[in-house]
Order: sequence, then structure tokens, then C-alpha cells
Amino acid sequence: MKRIISAITGSILLVWSSFAQAEIQFGFGLMTGNLSTDGTETEGTAADTSTRSKSFEEFFYGGDLFIENISDSGLTIGLSYVPLDLDIGEGKRTDSAVATASGGAENDTGDRSASAEVSDLFTLYTNVPMGTDGWYALGGVHFATIETTESLPNSSYGNEDIYGYQIGLGRRVENAKVELSYSDFEDIDITASGGNSNSVSAEADSLQLRVSFGF
Repeated sequence: MKRIISAITGSILLVWSSFAQAEIQFGFGLMTGNLSTDGTETEGTAADTSTRSKSFEEFFYGGDLFIENISDSGLTIGLSYVPLDLDIGEGKRTDSAVATASGGAENDTGDRSASAEVSDLFTLYTNVPMGTDGWYALGGVHFATIETTESLPNSSYGNEDIYGYQIGLGRRVENAKVELSYSDFEDIDITASGGNSNSVSAEADSLQLRVSFGF
């Protein structure tokens, strides 16, 4: 993952250094797609070190704002921001006390619920022309924050900043673009604080269709 992100970032910086004359555009995009998340929760108590796994498939739609620098050849470098949060999964369960080897009971009981969202999603991207009909290859690097919301008896999870990469194919027609892309985010690892040391590990990727308009 880190090698892919470094390679895409290096390519974007190389594109930036190649600009001589360019046009600056502002605009907005509309997107829809499917987000897949696979997660595992590991219990951190002495009496229970079990794990629970769950997968989510989330259909999403939204929009973004962007600014991009377009050279005369169509070579483009841009930055986009998604102002709305994207859900990546939620779950709920009820635990009951269980007997321990010493004859007592594990006092790790109660209702538990947790959810996570991708917020403040920024993407630094480049469009590399392919031929003369407006087609281009897309490469980008994501920067985002995973925000958790939970209801736990003795502890809480925090937030985590993550990176990701994006690859895809698109076509520009004057000031409009349509593109299909795939995004993959680095592993999300969060440990609870304030009580037990439960931890959550997850990975997420998405496939999306986006249409954008520049001015």
C-alpha cells in the first residue's frame, strides 16, 4: 500500500513540474458507488480473547468540490474534497456475564453498538491523456479521517487518519468529465481506551462512478 501511494504521489509531483501554461478550473462532482468493508473486533479482557468478524456492503452517493490545473495537452493535476461523511459500517450486540476458571464471572456485560464513517476525504489526483478523444488515465492519493461513534459499557474507540490510493479511467468533453475508478484504503487499526483493551481492525475499498463539471 505505502509503495503504491508513494509511486502515485511521485507521479503527481512529476506532472506538476511539467506544467508550462495551464488553465485553472473550479467545479463540483457527483458520485455513486459501492463501498466494501471487512472488519474484526478482538476482545482484550483476560477472560475473553475471542474475535468477531463482519463484512459490510454499502451503496453510497454524494458529491465533491475540486480545483484543478489543466495544461494545453490535457495533462491535469487537481485536489478534491468530499464535504459529506460516508458510512463504512455499523453493528450492535448484547453480551452476558460468563463463568471464569476461578469460579467467578466476567463482568463484561451490556449492550454494545458502534459505527464508523469516512470524513474529510481529500484526494490529490492527476489525469494523464490517452489519445486525442478526451480519454485519460486517473491516479490519485486519498487522505481521510475514520470517525467512530460507539456506545460501550467501559471504553471508547477513537478516530484515525488514513491514506489510500485511486486508479481509474475517464473521458473529458470540454468542461465535463465522467470517470470510473477503484479506491483502496490502508488498514484501519483502532484500540479502545478507558476500560478494556478491545481492538478493531478493518480494511475498505470502493468502486465508484463520478461525473464532474468545471468552470
